[in-house]
Amino acid sequence: MNAVKWIKPGIACTEAGAKLAAIDRLTRPQGWEVRMAPSTYRTATIGGFIGGGSGGIGSVMYGQLADRGNLQAVRVATLEDTPRMIELRGDAVQKVNHAYGTNGIITELEIPLGPAYPWAEVIITFDDFISAARFGQALGEADGIIKKLISIHAWPIPSYFAALQEALPTGKAAALLMVSEADLGALGDLANQHAGTLTYQKDAQAASKGAAIGEFTWNHTTLHARNADADWTYLQTVFPYDRELNLLQHMYEHFGNEVVMHLEYIRTQGKILPAALQLVRYSTAERLQEIIRYHEEKGAFIANPHTYMLEDGGRKTVDENQLRFKAQVDPYGLMNPGKMRGWLERHRE
Repeated sequence: MNAVKWIKPGIACTEAGAKLAAIDRLTRPQGWEVRMAPSTYRTATIGGFIGGGSGGIGSVMYGQLADRGNLQAVRVATLEDTPRMIELRGDAVQKVNHAYGTNGIITELEIPLGPAYPWAEVIITFDDFISAARFGQALGEADGIIKKLISIHAWPIPSYFAALQEALPTGKAAALLMVSEADLGALGDLANQHAGTLTYQKDAQAASKGAAIGEFTWNHTTLHARNADADWTYLQTVFPYDRELNLLQHMYEHFGNEVVMHLEYIRTQGKILPAALQLVRYSTAERLQEIIRYHEEKGAFIANPHTYMLEDGGRKTVDENQLRFKAQVDPYGLMNPGKMRGWLERHRE
């Protein structure tokens, strides 16, 4: 199930098991690439990404997978007495998008593509985290600079990136970036304006060899930290739009070393804002819930990764469209059972 069935300007049709990197190997010679990818880009499949992902490297340009247009069509198999193949298009794709395989077996997808720029990889360091975060916000809002990744890390997170240590001075916050080669000059000027220091730069050809900078960002950041210290866990947070980053700064100062800031800038409804995958020093389940509650009370949105219930993670409410579709295509509740709270509540004996 890993075939790329066809490629047209700006769109491709693939089977669900096609790996994202393999799709790009076919589309890039034609000038196109997948719009966004997780940090597991080399091994992740497009079906798995649509089923369980929300965004990733590229979301600073194209938003989230759930945004209209980021999934064009999907073909699913049902688990009825007589199985059917159903094709969903347009807004109907949201019936299975980010549903973790609870309501349809994804077999084929039509995904939009973006222009394939020669992506340079860059690290810029800063004396403190807030300076790095403000630089990230400014870069995100710099419309003339084409970018694919703005990943900001408070110290000590950079200390966990073994392969990049020569570029990560002790005690400094770091911005891990992917920008178009043509925009490196403009990026340098912006970094100078924010008192940043360029410590690492690879052009697109050099970036294709060795450690890919994307594999230190998004949830690979958590993986590197936990490999060094298993007491780390993490949260997934979206801060409201605020160019001054006041709430972000409050959380950074309030929690100190217990909740260490890691930001991934994304585009949401035309605005650039920080999505955080903070490292959390785990102590007790009760304390973790206190940290989540404090964020939510202050106006930050938490997509809780510490639950296996679909609705208790990012959605917070039962998605009636997904629930109705499950009743249609999986009447016996066989698909990923026990993970959809809305289904369980309506089928209690």
